Amino acid sequence: MQRGRSKFLRFLESWGINTLAVGLAVIILRGHIRYERWTDLILAAFLLGILNAFVRPILMLLALPLLIFTLGLFTLVINALLLYFVGVLMGAHFQVDSFGFAFLGAIIISIVSITLNSLAGVGSTRVEVHHHRRPPPSDNDNGPVIDV
Repeated sequence: MQRGRSKFLRFLESWGINTLAVGLAVIILRGHIRYERWTDLILAAFLLGILNAFVRPILMLLALPLLIFTLGLFTLVINALLLYFVGVLMGAHFQVDSFGFAFLGAIIISIVSITLNSLAGVGSTRVEVHHHRRPPPSDNDNGPVIDV
């Protein structure tokens, strides 16, 4: 039972982070991505999460040659398509003016999501900081050494 609850809490954390990321994109791209009520923003983030879970893997597979050729940067185009599609599905409740603004929104959402997910420890993104002390220089040091 605890394991299922843990998955549910991780889902809620991830959804909250996505909602914050979409909200920040709306603020930054003021007037080009917009929503009517705050519940529409929450629903748009939920719908984007559903599309990311089920449609995005299919698009990634279909676009595999482009992803390889662009070293993964085509992922931003896929994310923009999904964000634009959320705007199409929600109609007047959540609007994205054009694919260009969907692309900019996707960049913002990706950066914010990666940052917040890594700080919260949600998902597969982790940030670890390791501090290694360098030994004090000795008299026998002849300068920097590069080992290959």
